[in-house]
Amino acid sequence: MHKVPQSIDETISTLSSHDYDCGRDPATVVYLALTLGKPIFLEGEPGAGKTEIEKVLAQALVRDLIRLQCYKGLDAASAVYEWNFSAQMIAIRAAKGTAQQADLKAELFSDEYLVKRPLLQAIEPHDNGPPVLLIDELDRADEPFEAFLLEAPSDNQVTIPEIGTIKAPEPPIVVVTSNRTREVHDAVKRQCLYHWVGYPDFERDLSILHMRMPACAAALSRDIVAFVHALRKAGIAVGTSQVTAAVSAVAAAGFSTREVFF
Repeated sequence: MHKVPQSIDETISTLSSHDYDCGRDPATVVYLALTLGKPIFLEGEPGAGKTEIEKVLAQALVRDLIRLQCYKGLDAASAVYEWNFSAQMIAIRAAKGTAQQADLKAELFSDEYLVKRPLLQAIEPHDNGPPVLLIDELDRADEPFEAFLLEAPSDNQVTIPEIGTIKAPEPPIVVVTSNRTREVHDAVKRQCLYHWVGYPDFERDLSILHMRMPACAAALSRDIVAFVHALRKAGIAVGTSQVTAAVSAVAAAGFSTREVFF
C-alpha cells in the first residue's frame, strides 16, 4: 500500500507517474478528498475521463478498485448483498433426514451462502488498505437508490439481519460519477467534494496523447487532436481515452493512423 499524497503537487506527480495528465483543479479535489476522507463527485460529459481518475488512483495507491455500475432499477439488495437461494435449497435437500438437518439453519445464513455485492465488498478489510469504490453513472439509477446512498454507505457500515452489522475498519475511497442525464439530488452532492470534468483543451489533449502514445509523430498527433476537436464542435462526444485506444488499435493492426483518420 502506497502512502497517500501529502500535497497537491505530490498528487499531480503521483497521477502523472501512472500516465494520467492531471490538471491542478482535479488534483486539488483528489488531494482534499484523500486528506479529509470525503467522497468525490465527478460530473461531466461522457468520455471526459471521469472513470479514468479512479482507475489511476487505485493503481497509484496500490488499492483494489471496486465498481458499482448504476442502472435503472438498481436497489439496495443488488448493490449490497443477497443470499444464494439456489445453493441454500440444494443444501436443505441434501441434509433432509440426516443428522446435519438440525444444525442447518445457522449454516444457511453464513458467508458460504452470502453473495457480496460492491458496497459490502468495499467496507470489508482489504490486505492492501481501504479500496477505491467507484459508484459509476449515478444519474442512471432511480432516486430511491440515491436516498439509500445517503444512509448506509455514509455510515461505512451495512446491517445484514441474519448476521448483524458489518462496519468498515477504514472507510473506502469513494468516487461517484454522473453524465448528467438527469439531476442528482443536492443532498448527495453536499456529502461530496464536487468537480466538473470537462473535455481537455487542445494543448492538454495533445499532452495526453503524447503521454499515452509517445511514438506518434508530433505533426500526426496535432492532426488527430484537431480532428477530435472538430467532432466535438459538431456535437459528437469523443473522449481522449477513446482516441488513444483507437490509435493503439490501429497501430497494433499495422495500419497507418493517417490513412484511418484522414
